[in-house]
Amino acid sequence: MSSAQQDTEQLCVNTIRVLAADAVQKANSGHPGMPMGAAPMGHVLWSQAMNYSPAHPDWANRDRFILSAGHGCMLQYSLLHLTGYALTLDDIKNFRQLHSKTAGHPEYGLTPGVDVTTGPLGQGFANGVGFAIAQKHLAARYNKPEFPLFDYHVYAICSDGDMMEGVTSEAASLAGHLQLGNIIYLYDDNHISIEGSTDIAFNEDVGKRFEAYNWHVQIVEDGNDLNAIAIAIRNAKAETQRPSLIKVRTQIAYGSPNKVNTAGSHGSPLGPDEVIEVKKFFGFDPDKSFYIPEEVAAFYHAAGEK
Repeated sequence: MSSAQQDTEQLCVNTIRVLAADAVQKANSGHPGMPMGAAPMGHVLWSQAMNYSPAHPDWANRDRFILSAGHGCMLQYSLLHLTGYALTLDDIKNFRQLHSKTAGHPEYGLTPGVDVTTGPLGQGFANGVGFAIAQKHLAARYNKPEFPLFDYHVYAICSDGDMMEGVTSEAASLAGHLQLGNIIYLYDDNHISIEGSTDIAFNEDVGKRFEAYNWHVQIVEDGNDLNAIAIAIRNAKAETQRPSLIKVRTQIAYGSPNKVNTAGSHGSPLGPDEVIEVKKFFGFDPDKSFYIPEEVAAFYHAAGEK
């Protein structure tokens, strides 16, 4: 990849981060930290990994995406808008407003491109296992030699909170037992909950637990490393006999000088002054809100049409 391409992709990631900060601040409600930390994962999924069609959001063989960490929905909304789904910038500006398409958590049937309603932690994780079972059933029923009508993957981004839930353990056990190699889950491992560090309630080795469930587990140590995330996803696609978990070490509210790696960025706006500092950190004009650079718009437009 050329340095110019790298610069464009990094600008794409940072645009998602700034959009999330702006939208949550305008609504004066929401969760800015998760989208800012997980933006590289979202970027790689929508620009490289997933097969989807914004013009045909119900395409039967599309890859499914589930934001199990539904509180971080500005990540998903930003990418749906940027890649060309029927979600406008005005919809982004109306985040969390009455009758808006951009509710405080993703809602199936309300927002184009959202495949499942999420919010209760662990629910989206389990929904994805059901989606993966459905794909296996459809493939067994309708696929023919050289005509794989149904060969899609099920992707999800999950949080520390998801991993704490009992329903996640039950669904993960079933997925491993059924050898659902069509599951690729990215674990946003930022070690922060709304109460503070996850150490106050949760210190187990999640990777070892999932290996015991018969999952293929990989670790990406730097959640800002786009290439490492892309390689891990490619490796996961190559694993067809086990579901895959990619544990990605991230920093919640990355780019926020005073709230990065703190619970203060989890469920509250950053504050007007801190949003200005975020924009300065990423080289954006602090006087502009909901700004999308032309090269970012062009990049995602091309990704959505691939």
